[in-house]
Amino acid sequence: MTNKTAVVTGGSRGIGKALVLALAAAGYQVAFSYVRGREAAQSVCDEVKALGQDALALACDVRDLNSVTGFFQEAESWLGHVDLLVNNAGITRDGLLATQSLEDITEVIQTNLIGTLLCCQQAIPGMMRQRRGCIVNISSVAAQKPGRGQSNYAAAKGGVEALTRALAVELAPRNIRVNAVAPGLVETEMSAALMGAHADDINSRLLIKRCAKPAEIAAAVLYLAEQGHYLTGEVLSVNGGMKMP
Repeated sequence: MTNKTAVVTGGSRGIGKALVLALAAAGYQVAFSYVRGREAAQSVCDEVKALGQDALALACDVRDLNSVTGFFQEAESWLGHVDLLVNNAGITRDGLLATQSLEDITEVIQTNLIGTLLCCQQAIPGMMRQRRGCIVNISSVAAQKPGRGQSNYAAAKGGVEALTRALAVELAPRNIRVNAVAPGLVETEMSAALMGAHADDINSRLLIKRCAKPAEIAAAVLYLAEQGHYLTGEVLSVNGGMKMP
């Protein structure tokens, strides 16, 4: 397929940045969203340009329908069409549920789950018209093997995996595949905050004794987009063989 296009949410740092760069290196024209940090987003665009591709960075709050709608209108206008959507935008607000604030619960669920729903909703009509497309949702090992204090995050990512399976059924007749990648611990700012003083305990649960690099998660997404043509409704775990507590 020539003139390949992709939309990535949360593409200015961490896994999202790795996704944008990997897709650009694979020949995709990429539009991506960011919430804050225009300079970081522009830096990603500059790195993409060095690869000989173009990228468009647009501010978007995936929790807000108007923001998501505007983002997709601009992205689709610039790209012409969308072949691949990667729902990567996400946050954590860990804490024991008994004492957790309503704000911490709703922000995590609205960003990770509702945001993914809204972005899928915007991308689907165009994919249905062209009768092809691929959606990859970024889940987490926490959906299946949550840690202490991750009730809100695990609920949101569990919902993402259920959404992935439901959409795969819904969209298969239009030749649209929907899968998810569930990373374990990845070398990002988010994981660094999670590791903290628990690094030794967490590493003891990994069969591969290290965190993943963001590029390794991007490679899994690229596999689903480019080679996994007989995969849909699946969750690909990329977690270093993480064991239950």
